[in-house]
Amino acid sequence: MSVDSAAMSAVLAQNWWAVALRGAIAILFGLFALFQPGVTMLSLVVVFGAYALVDGIFAIVAATRAAGHHERWGFLLLEGIVGIAAAAAAFFWPSLTLVVFVTLVAVWALFTGGFMLAAAFRLHADHGRWWLALGGIVSILYGGLLIVTPMIGALVLTWWLGAYALIFGVAMIVLAWRLKSRHQGRVHGVGV
Repeated sequence: MSVDSAAMSAVLAQNWWAVALRGAIAILFGLFALFQPGVTMLSLVVVFGAYALVDGIFAIVAATRAAGHHERWGFLLLEGIVGIAAAAAAFFWPSLTLVVFVTLVAVWALFTGGFMLAAAFRLHADHGRWWLALGGIVSILYGGLLIVTPMIGALVLTWWLGAYALIFGVAMIVLAWRLKSRHQGRVHGVGV
């Protein structure tokens, strides 16, 4: 393991709570999307915009913390910028058509999934590399499904978005748990 990977892993382990919070927000959003399928497309755009904004802010916070520790932070910053840009588009143009909204969500999922997958290979395996990779893969698969079937109905989109957010949220919670365990072991002098 390189020094950069070890340092990035240590910073992520120290900030496990931010990963857990990100997962909890994704799970709440997923549950809302699954149990409120009658939500209109305009409301879904606003809810998605709020989720993408919060997710983007947390990614930028993680990038700032990594930069403060002189670690690699570029992919996290790019992920945050893409999330905030997607949120801005959703808020400033709420009357997006279904196809444009589906494309917006698909591009957001593809980009953030790609950035997460790239970041996963810089994370030490003991810190939950494969859980971060799973979150990235789920994002990429979700984005790909939306690109292939852009004319799906709002109800199906709501279910897909809810299922994606739940799986992604669970992956982030498991990753946070692994990071917390690793951080506590390091604080108490157990393991490296």
